[in-house]
Amino acid sequence: MDVPRHKFIPDTVWVRENGKPKPLRRSEDPDEWLRVCYSDEPIAVQLDDGTGSGRGYVSSSASMPTTVALMLDAADIDEGNRVLEIGTGTGFNAALIATRVGTENTTTIEIDPELAEKARTALADSGWALDVITGDGTKGYPPNGPYHRILSTASVHEVPYPWVEQTMPGGKVTTPWGTAFHSGALLRLRVADDGTASGHFDGDTGFMWVRGQRTAHGAVEDRVLPQHDYAETVTDLHPYEPLGDFSASFAIGLRVPGMMSNLIYDDDDQASQNYTVYLMDPESNSWASWRIRADSREHIVKQHGPRALFDELASAYDWWKSSGKPDHTRFGLKVTPDGQSLWLDDPACTVLQAD
Repeated sequence: MDVPRHKFIPDTVWVRENGKPKPLRRSEDPDEWLRVCYSDEPIAVQLDDGTGSGRGYVSSSASMPTTVALMLDAADIDEGNRVLEIGTGTGFNAALIATRVGTENTTTIEIDPELAEKARTALADSGWALDVITGDGTKGYPPNGPYHRILSTASVHEVPYPWVEQTMPGGKVTTPWGTAFHSGALLRLRVADDGTASGHFDGDTGFMWVRGQRTAHGAVEDRVLPQHDYAETVTDLHPYEPLGDFSASFAIGLRVPGMMSNLIYDDDDQASQNYTVYLMDPESNSWASWRIRADSREHIVKQHGPRALFDELASAYDWWKSSGKPDHTRFGLKVTPDGQSLWLDDPACTVLQAD
């Protein structure tokens, strides 16, 4: 049974124009709206949690079809499986799951009441009358469990134990996973008889966070203030590999918790070779600026606050290099009732996060 994507896309979506979201209304430009519906790109379907605050933060999107296909393939869903989807969004992915396992075996949960109601209507109107639950997906949904598969369409950095608890032994949990520094790895866990789950990272999938685990919002100018004091040093370390290499930045995010990054080009020109990398930890009010100039191999670093964030990044980067520059797929994660632990190659080789 075909699942027409446009039947799940709202009549008003947002597209990027000059770096800002611009509404695209079906009533005003139906041809462009339909083109966007079937393009292989994510579609913003809600801003600012639907509050109308005007900040322009994309709070819900329809994932690009190739990413949807990647996630469903990773979830390894078999006919007859009982499946819980975390993050209903538009309902399109839930319909795809239902075509595989049946509506009676498909449950989807969405924290946003407005999105849940729209998805419920779209699914019913399109012939998939399945359970759309309004609630906090990090708590799972015990009434329809246990499940063979739990699939999250929102990223986490702490895997909720209820997902493991509500998956039957031998079942699988699939979720995007990330850190404040690096988001985009796919985590596939298998649940064991003892109530734990473990697995490896794979793929490159960017998703928004579950609402309870979002990284802090805020621009650089809100955190790096003129009156702040700082220590100044010079480094020959260039950000090309620490920030640009997927596995390097993944490992750095593991070792330096809570650190965010932002790259700002001179004159907003992304072709410029002159730019500043800002490292920030909102919780400790720490920041570092890492100034890059094309005409110099020495780069000025300024650091403010109780955490020397650049030093932590450099130390984590050195650890990754000294470990043989391991690919992110060599890292794994185990979830127990007491929390989660990260490891490299073997569960006994725990990846310690920096203090």
